[in-house]
Amino acid sequence: MSNKPTNSASAGVDAALQRKYDSNFQVTPDYRASLPDVQNGPVAEIQGAQIPIQQVGISGFRLPLKFLTAKNEQVTLEAMVTGTVSLSGEQKGINMSRLMRVFYEFKDRVFIPELLEEILLRYKQELQCTRARLRVAFNYPLLRPSLRSGLEGYQYYQVVYEGTLCDLNWFRKFIHFDFVYSSACPCSAELTEHARDGRHTYGIPHSQRSKARVSVEVQPGVSLTIEDLHAHCLAALHTETQVLVRREDEQAFAELNGAFQKFVEDAARLLYEQVDGDRRIRDFQIACAHLESLHSHDAVAVVCKGQPNGFDASFTDFASLVC
Repeated sequence: MSNKPTNSASAGVDAALQRKYDSNFQVTPDYRASLPDVQNGPVAEIQGAQIPIQQVGISGFRLPLKFLTAKNEQVTLEAMVTGTVSLSGEQKGINMSRLMRVFYEFKDRVFIPELLEEILLRYKQELQCTRARLRVAFNYPLLRPSLRSGLEGYQYYQVVYEGTLCDLNWFRKFIHFDFVYSSACPCSAELTEHARDGRHTYGIPHSQRSKARVSVEVQPGVSLTIEDLHAHCLAALHTETQVLVRREDEQAFAELNGAFQKFVEDAARLLYEQVDGDRRIRDFQIACAHLESLHSHDAVAVVCKGQPNGFDASFTDFASLVC
């Protein structure tokens, strides 16, 4: 008996098989048709409960897309896409790569929220599903001026275009927009003034970087730009964080925070008032997080318009608002 060690990687492999990659091999239509399709097997091969799946697909594939600004200018940005479809209880699985291949058919189009409907209709056609959903996430640049010095720099905003298509082909389009601002605590400001007036003691009120996520459902047939949502947030909260500053800008920012102090409850209500006044917006949810400099925890608030079958106030992913 030989004591020669066996190569476990080669054990049980037909000696006629070759360990090499044939770069000259050409795939013919007949050869492609002969390839096994395990994912789309018969019902008998379904593992686990034979139930429908509400969402199945792929998440996080990246590609550059062209987006349209409020001035009808094109800007190319890296985008991250999530595409999912429904699956009936009688289907074993879907062709995952088809979700990506269909999306790539639209890669050279200018990407606006309405384009999601075209892609979703193709998903339903290609994957024989009843419902489909798409999310396209990207960072959108806006050139923002400093407060007093005349400088300007690019602020980047986290944005998601989202579209859904139900079994009746009712298309719904959403925009999720993140706005980073400073929140100066009114209580801390009053206590600081109390110490100054009563005990001639110098103090500094606390303020902190904060974020609001404004999620809106846009009315059918109307357009709402990222610049529109930015304008709503700025009009409601005023104290957007700055990009390029000189000393006069830093002083101005301190004055701005003093003029527009806000608790997290104030921020949520101010945004509600501003967004609710836009008739292009059918429904909305607003989530705010103030990353407390006084505490080791954050202050959070959520409000929604509360339309039937629309947004609710169940937002809990506050960790995603850390900035």
